Amino acid sequence: MTGRLAALAATVLTTALAFAPAGSAATPEAVPNHHLTGYWQNFVNGAKPLKISDVPANYDVIALAFGNADPAKPGAVTFNVDPELSTALGGYTDEQLKSDIAAKKAEGKSFVLSIGGEKGNVDLGSEANVANFVDSVGKILTDYSIDGLDIDLEHGLNVANTTSAIRQLRERVGDGFVLTMAPQTLDVQPGGSYLQLIENVKDILTVVHTQYYNSGSMNGCDGQVYSQGSVDFITAQACTLLQTLRPDQVSLGLPATASAAGSGYVDPSIVNNALSCLAAGTDCGQYTPDQPRPEIGGVMTWSINWDASSGNAFSDPVRTHLDSLP
Repeated sequence: MTGRLAALAATVLTTALAFAPAGSAATPEAVPNHHLTGYWQNFVNGAKPLKISDVPANYDVIALAFGNADPAKPGAVTFNVDPELSTALGGYTDEQLKSDIAAKKAEGKSFVLSIGGEKGNVDLGSEANVANFVDSVGKILTDYSIDGLDIDLEHGLNVANTTSAIRQLRERVGDGFVLTMAPQTLDVQPGGSYLQLIENVKDILTVVHTQYYNSGSMNGCDGQVYSQGSVDFITAQACTLLQTLRPDQVSLGLPATASAAGSGYVDPSIVNNALSCLAAGTDCGQYTPDQPRPEIGGVMTWSINWDASSGNAFSDPVRTHLDSLP
């Protein structure tokens, strides 16, 4: 009788796991906690050009920067290997990029298509534009086996239409959809447009990695004003998001080198101190969180290419510290 009961219990457990809903304990997370996100530059500047196959193992999430606005169809997005980058890499092709993405995904890495950036923008000002966006991005995600979308719109956004576009894409892709955002500091201050968007989609949001650089002084959640370059500048602003999101949905965005941003570069030791402050209440500056949040999401950097230019001087120490967090 005992053996039969054990067999029955095993059968029931196996069935339950097979049909467990997305997000349950039986379903592996698309993005690990304490993850490191980096932007891969699909263009050429002063940073080291890289194939996706050359992205270091330090990174868990790779944001492809960027999807470009289609001038022939408002709201639509295009994506392929930039011709100048292809030349710099000796003839990198779209098929090679797809193959490299597949190989990295087999190693457990996740990919998002980043929309916007410093110089780019996508017009989601009408329902027709939203439809063009969803159709074009959905096709890109399928063609390149990309897991989801990164919202990096830095020139204003239509909150309602961006919400609609995200939710339509989520319906198209399904439960594996990865959604990330890279707002500027001002946009996640109280009343900011990204805070409104975050409220609208936080039930399907993977992580927000605010850009704690290229910013003026900002208010912290403790009512104090902090300047760039300190642990407090990062932690007292992350606190604002932590009032809205789960800790695992909040990451810290910093430049990989001084050349990667106009301002706001900090030594990786400052990034690691900010992580420790938020996760464990240690290594803080003036601001100390009301409670430790060991599930804090992780770190984002602009960019993987700038990091490679410095011999991984950013990702090596940050990866080590992320792995040491409780």
